Formats: sequence, C-alpha cells, structure tokens
Amino acid sequence: MTSGLVDRHISFLEALRAAGMSVSLAEDLDAVAALGAVDWDRRETVRAAYAATLVKKQSQRATFDALFDVYFPRMVGDGAAGQRDDADRVVDNAQALAAFRDQLVDALAEGDRQAMLDLAAEMVARFGAMPGRGPGLSSWSAYTALQRVSPQELVDRIAQALLGEGRLEDARVEARRRIGELTGLVEADARRRIAEEKGPEHVANVALRPSIDRIDFTAARKADLDEMRREIYPLARRLATRLTQEHHAKRSGPLDFRRTVRASISTGGVPLVTHHRPKRPHRTELVVLCDVSGSVANFAQFTLLLVYALRDQFEKVRAFTFIDHVHEVTSHFRPGADPGDVLAGLAASTAHAALWGRTNYGRALAKFEESYADALGPRSSLLILGDARSNYSDLHLDVLRRLAGSAKHSWWLNPEHRRHWDTGDSAASKYGEIVPMVECRNLTQLGEFVHDIL
Repeated sequence: MTSGLVDRHISFLEALRAAGMSVSLAEDLDAVAALGAVDWDRRETVRAAYAATLVKKQSQRATFDALFDVYFPRMVGDGAAGQRDDADRVVDNAQALAAFRDQLVDALAEGDRQAMLDLAAEMVARFGAMPGRGPGLSSWSAYTALQRVSPQELVDRIAQALLGEGRLEDARVEARRRIGELTGLVEADARRRIAEEKGPEHVANVALRPSIDRIDFTAARKADLDEMRREIYPLARRLATRLTQEHHAKRSGPLDFRRTVRASISTGGVPLVTHHRPKRPHRTELVVLCDVSGSVANFAQFTLLLVYALRDQFEKVRAFTFIDHVHEVTSHFRPGADPGDVLAGLAASTAHAALWGRTNYGRALAKFEESYADALGPRSSLLILGDARSNYSDLHLDVLRRLAGSAKHSWWLNPEHRRHWDTGDSAASKYGEIVPMVECRNLTQLGEFVHDIL
C-alpha cells in the first residue's frame, strides 16, 4: 500500500472500532494481507476482502458497508453525470421531473442496480443540494432529494410493471423493497458528498447510525425494533452455547481431600491425580419486575424476549409488569408465545393500563410486596427493569430494601445512559444504593449482563 492508502486504511479501521466493531491488530494484518492478493481496480472485490477479514456478525454488515462507501467511494463529485451537458443536468421543471420519475420506474422494475446507482447520484445532485447553509450544516440532503421525487408514490407503477403472472400484493411488497433499496442508495450518495465536503471522519461520527446491537432501545426506530427482534434469538443461542461450554469447563466440584490422599498411596504419597466432589446443579428462580410505560416498554420487551429465550437456564421465571400498579403476566407467556406479542397485547388491554396515569415506582413496589411477596425467596433472584423515574412520588426505599433482602440476588437494569441518572425525577442513585443498578441501553449490554448473572 502507498502511504495515502495506508492512512485511509487506518482511518477506516478506527471508524469501524468507533462504531462498535471489535477489530484486533491480527485482523488488521489479515486485511492488509487479503488486500495484497486482490486487484485494487475492482472495488467490490476490495469490499469483500475487507468484509471477510473484519466483519464477525451479520448485524454489523450494514455499518461496515456504510463506512466502506464513505472511506472508499465509488466516484467523486457528480462522476460521469458531471460530463453531461449542463442544460440536461440542471433542468428542474414539471416535465423534466416526470421524465426522471419515469426513468426511476424503469430502473426499479428491471432491477438494474447500475441504473439505480446512477439515478441515486443524479437525484442527490439535482434535488439534494442545499447551498448557503450555516456553519456546521451539510450542503447535501438525501431527505430533500427524496421528497422532491417522492419515490414512494411510484409503488403502484412499479408493482404493475413487476406483476407478470404473479399476485399484485406480492408485486407491491417487492416494489416497496426496491424503493427501500433506492432510498438507501440516495442516503449513501448524500453521505459520500458530505464526506468529500467535511471529511469521512465527520460522517462516521455524525451521520452514521451504530450497528443494530449498539442502538439504544429508547432511540430505536420501527425498522430497528424489527431487526432487534430478529437478533434476539441468535443472541440467545450464542449465550446458551457459551454458558454450556463454561459450565462444562467448571463442572468439577470442590476438592475431595480424603479421596485424593487415598489415591496418592499408589504413587508413593504423591497426589498426581486430584479427586473432586460432584458439583450440585443449581439454577436460579428468576422474578422479573418490568416498567412498561412509554419508551421504556421497548427495553422491557427485549429483555423479556431474551429471558424467555433462555428460560431453560432458569429453574422458574415469573414476570410482573407495572406502571403504577402491578400485574403478574407469567401465565400469558405460554410455550410458543412470543413475549413481544404478549406485551403488545397487554399494553392494549385496559386491565393493565395505568390507574393514575403516571409511572410510580414507590406505589408499584408497595403493591408488589403486598400481593406477591411470596414470589421471592432464598433461591430466587429479583430483576427490575426501568429508568427509575418516578414523577417525584414517594420512592418507598424501605419496601425495596425488604424485597432485595428476601431474594438471594437482585439487580436493576436501567436503559438510560448513566449521565442522565439523577437528573429531573430520576432516583437512580437512591435505588442503586439498595439494588445494584446497571446501565443497559442496547443488545450488546443486555447480552453481557445476562451472561454474567448466569
């Protein structure tokens, strides 16, 4: 590699690490070796070489591709479009716009990716420019370009072109998928232009969303939530496999001194082989108390999804939800039931709605002690899920102290960033003095926590 390419390579790897991907020095060297074996004039081959050596999980691939496109763009400026006559390129009237949308329909219906790439770049060049914006603001906008062309309004036209002998509904689904692909290409081209203007580091730090396992539960969009749900079960399988391997590695119980000494007689009193007592299997009885109000409900949903996907690791699981009153929902999680669907149904049920309209942790804790204190015992662990924001109400710290004292272990998972604890009506530190409070904002932190407690 030349010095310029080495600098770009190092910057690219640093951006991947900053986005949450763990890239070791050994993997860095593997990437360099792979790049030395491929042709640098084939961009997709270079992308594949980088991906093969650096990407460990499918959930990281979208972040990797977005950063690769920023650090190794397929073109500069307007590319080939810049060679066309200016009059053809800058006309923006109703007739020109209609002609451009016709080109979009043809390219999307045919699935011509190269045409889609070219049209995405042209769309940003013609409709996404925002010159004269203030300091710190970008002069390119994918949103503005997409609004001008309104590709979502072309779904029916694309579906009709795709119809053939298939069903109309299937054609519409495919049309929407291709519109989504075009949207991604437009956003990528806008990022490329912004990177030319402000540097790739600016885009990496500001314009790119983290990988799905590092997106905050409370900041996730609907598409993110759907992808998180798909990621939960592979995460559970990885955790279960890892836990099984670790349990097998630690299956020996405490040293049996008497048997070890007796066995050493055959070797002249030298204990060459140690003997151990059988290790008693023990699994935790888990009691989960979930705040399901507002945006915190997404966090509770994914925690319950993971807990129930791993329920074979526990002796028993009992689940309770609350806003200002407590309800046991264990019976709703029947075998085969999706905890996400169950929680959605409970949220829509008037029986599980807030009685006083606002989250009240103190009241919920008191109601739990009053009605379900028998759920906790010397073999149980208490897991509380919530942001500890109780609308300045009585916290009932004494009640939480008694509940924690009744359980063998207790933990509190808080989906807010630690820097927001104790701001406004947050009682994180007060509750955290009684029950260890752990920041849990994304799937990565959730998986690490569940592994540690098991």
